[in-house]
Amino acid sequence: MRTLGLSLGMVLLCLWRVQAGDPGTAELDESKIAGTWYITAMASDSESYLQKKDQLKMAMASIEVQGNGDLKVSFAIPTPERCMKFESIYKPTGSPGEYHSSDRGNKTVRLVDTDGSSYMVVFATKEKEGKTLHMLRLYSRTQWVRPKIKLLFKKLAKLNGFTDETIWILPRQEECRLGEP
Repeated sequence: MRTLGLSLGMVLLCLWRVQAGDPGTAELDESKIAGTWYITAMASDSESYLQKKDQLKMAMASIEVQGNGDLKVSFAIPTPERCMKFESIYKPTGSPGEYHSSDRGNKTVRLVDTDGSSYMVVFATKEKEGKTLHMLRLYSRTQWVRPKIKLLFKKLAKLNGFTDETIWILPRQEECRLGEP
C-alpha cells in the first residue's frame, strides 16, 4: 500500500513537471485566465489566516486582461462580519506568469500550474509589517473541484513548503458573490 502511495505521488509529480514546464512557473495565456473563478483551497503561513481558517469560505475572483497586459482582479471574500469586495491591478514583472500589485500592500503572484480551462494554482507573497507572507491558492471555474485536482493542489503546496496544518479546502458559500450589492 505504501509503495502504491509513493508511486502515485511520483506520477503526479512527473505530470505536474510536464504540464508546468519549469517547476514552479506555468506558461500564462491571459485569454484563458480571464473571467470568473472560485478560490476553492488555500495554503498559508500567515498567522492571521491560520487562526481563522475554520471560519473562511470559498471566495470569488474575476480577472480582466487590460490592453497593456495588466490584470484587473475583482474579489468577493466572505468574512464573518460582511462580504468584502475590492479590486486590484496586477502589473507584469517581466518573469513569465508573474505579476505585482502595490494595491492593499506589496503583493507578487505567480502562476504555478493550470490546465488552461478549469483550474489554476497561484503562489502569492505579500509584505506585511516587515514580514513576507506566503500563500498558495487553488482557483476553479466551478465550486466543485475534481478530487484529483485537490490532490494535485495538496502536492504542490507541500512542494512549496506548506504542511497539512497550513493547507485547507474552503467550504462553498452563496452569500458573497461578485456583481451583487
